[in-house]
Amino acid sequence: MTTLYAFVPSRNHEFPDHPERPGRLDILEPLLPSFGAEKVEAARAREEDVALVHPAEMVETIKHACAEGPGIIDYAPTYVTRTSHEDALLAAGGVLTCARAVMKGDAQNAFAIVRPPGHHAEPDRAMGFCIFSNIAIAAKDLLAKGLERVMVIDYDAHHGNGTQACLLNEERAGFISTHQWGIYPGTGWLDDAPHAKNRLVNVPLPAHAGDAAFSRIADEIFKPMVRSFKPQMLLVSAGFDSHWSDPLTSLGLSTRGFYDVSKKLVGMAEEFCNGKIVFVLEGGYDPANVANGVASVFDALTNRPLGNEADDRSPHKEPDVESRLGEIKKRHGI
Repeated sequence: MTTLYAFVPSRNHEFPDHPERPGRLDILEPLLPSFGAEKVEAARAREEDVALVHPAEMVETIKHACAEGPGIIDYAPTYVTRTSHEDALLAAGGVLTCARAVMKGDAQNAFAIVRPPGHHAEPDRAMGFCIFSNIAIAAKDLLAKGLERVMVIDYDAHHGNGTQACLLNEERAGFISTHQWGIYPGTGWLDDAPHAKNRLVNVPLPAHAGDAAFSRIADEIFKPMVRSFKPQMLLVSAGFDSHWSDPLTSLGLSTRGFYDVSKKLVGMAEEFCNGKIVFVLEGGYDPANVANGVASVFDALTNRPLGNEADDRSPHKEPDVESRLGEIKKRHGI
């Protein structure tokens, strides 16, 4: 079956000297036809789609800010331009287009390469470079369309606070976030959401945790959680700012590490979700790392060996994460 992708570069959603810019995708874009996937046109999200997560007042606030734009709307800083409301609707729509196609069986799996990103956007506010919570909107849409359970796994370097907030009381949705502890947005400690043990799992990590740590996390946390929660589809927030050389963060993944963790996730989807998995672009602020990371995900989705064998392993020694993983497993009964 086919691997699909949507590409929403939002070229007018740009602000001077801001790291979340269209240029993040410049190296990637010409490579997309070579990845063995079929492009699908993103259909703009409708207001009722966004309303699954965001109240009308929040959407109106964004629309008004964009009409007044360009400008900064929070301290991250998150910005909007005059096109950002429509750009954000198309980004959310790209994720919906991919998720619906996989749910219906029109594709085996998919990758929504969209911006602005979404995983920091909370129900009542845009934040952290994010306007609408793209992946949470898709999760809620899949549940509204008949799936009984979905799970979001987020390996961006920053905590997916928005996704967590949007799914906090949705018992049919699981959420796991790996993230560097102590950086923006300062949320995502392992004892968050005590009412949702075994469903919302945070994996805060020390700086330079990389390929070895993420391999263990995939085996010892992701897989047992997927097995026990029994989702019918996996949605993955793929943030390539987890690469060791990202300019904003300090985790330790390499291109090989992104491939290995993505390959494990695809394998979990095959074992537990009839192969249904959709990756969604979040962060990543070095254009070469984004291109290499996206390529590695497509290699995993299309069951190919890693095409880019460039040795970009982290030069930093990985910290010991044994005790942290032990805390998390004990808390969630893994």
